[in-house]
Amino acid sequence: MSTMTTDIDLLDNITKNFREAKFDVAKESREDAMVKLGDLGLPTGKHEEYRFTPISKNLEKLFTWKSEKSLSTIHSINQFLIEGIDANVLVFINGTYSTTHSKVICPDSQAQVKTISKAFLEENDILNQHFNKLVSTDDAFAAMNTALWQDGVFIHVPANVTVQKPFFILHINDASQTQVIAHTRMLIVAEKGSSLSIIERFESQGSNPVFHTFTEEFAIKENAHLEYCKIQNDCGNSYQVTNTLIHQKNSSKVNTFTLALNGKLIRNNFGITIDGENCESHFYGLSILNGNTLADNHTVVDHKKPNSFSNELYKGIMDDNSKGIFNGKIFVRPHAQKTNAFQSNRNILISEAATINTKPQLEIWADDVKCSHGCTTGQLDEAAVFYLQSRGISYLTAKAMLLYAFAAEVLEPITDEKLKVYLDNLISERLHKDF
Repeated sequence: MSTMTTDIDLLDNITKNFREAKFDVAKESREDAMVKLGDLGLPTGKHEEYRFTPISKNLEKLFTWKSEKSLSTIHSINQFLIEGIDANVLVFINGTYSTTHSKVICPDSQAQVKTISKAFLEENDILNQHFNKLVSTDDAFAAMNTALWQDGVFIHVPANVTVQKPFFILHINDASQTQVIAHTRMLIVAEKGSSLSIIERFESQGSNPVFHTFTEEFAIKENAHLEYCKIQNDCGNSYQVTNTLIHQKNSSKVNTFTLALNGKLIRNNFGITIDGENCESHFYGLSILNGNTLADNHTVVDHKKPNSFSNELYKGIMDDNSKGIFNGKIFVRPHAQKTNAFQSNRNILISEAATINTKPQLEIWADDVKCSHGCTTGQLDEAAVFYLQSRGISYLTAKAMLLYAFAAEVLEPITDEKLKVYLDNLISERLHKDF
């Protein structure tokens, strides 16, 4: 057993839950993942990838790990929808797919959409070909999710098809009566020349703690195009670990944006494998944190083939006792000549108690490339604030305006104007209200 495990009882309880659960599908991969989790143990502060993120300690203190079903009192999801966006709506409540609240409006000719459990029972060839192929074997929470996942969504877009309406994937955890522990999967396969857009949102209600793991795999084939937006604005007592893995083939294009606003602890593991030539990849992120929120973004961009471009920009605004973490890695493999890869992390600390730990990394094994990486951390420019005040603007408004100008750059890759307006308003409202 690994010395990384913080408390052997915790791992024993997780193993007990696994043995008591009755899984109908993916039994072999679940068993393998449970063995892997036992070998890895749960990470502590001694584990380099999690040393600033004490998630295992919180799991010990806050969760009972009893095998009990979380009941939901949610009758309407209207308050969680994005006004003006006509979308395919896929809803998960406490980790389980809700047919009552979901609505798929795209025709079958545009996309095959179903739960992963149903696709497994139907012995879907595309699912079997891609499921669990991108997941890291070194992350304990990816192993936990692979062993314990309850439900998930499978979307397959045929070749040369553009899905006209976005997929809005809504995860709601109802912790009003008891704690919630949930594990969810997502598998997206975009065939050659296809195009789709995904908006993913996380919400919870109730005062009891929530622990939710996600594993999300995207297979983006030749000339395919993915737009992906993740909105983490959870007002509850939520602990969340996501593993998002994207695999790109020749001439594919990916735009992603991650917005972290609320939640007790957010850990995003983002892995992108650029396994084709002439790929274009944009990865943008923004964390606006206050209170005791912790948001940890770990990214890996792996260039394996030549003549591709990646651009990564993550920004953070931290106030009160909040904590931001950014660990970004770029790999350029020996055959990935003529790669252009750029990474930047920029942060503003509002209070003296707020902290940021940032570590950009770049490893290059090719000699004909253009690559850069860097980070900056500072405070708000008081001279600029004073200038705006001298023009009759209040101090709080001036501060919010400058923070908004700093944050707005990350919205550039979003092509859906209605989504961009929604996010713009969300960011602006947050900065004017809480900062």
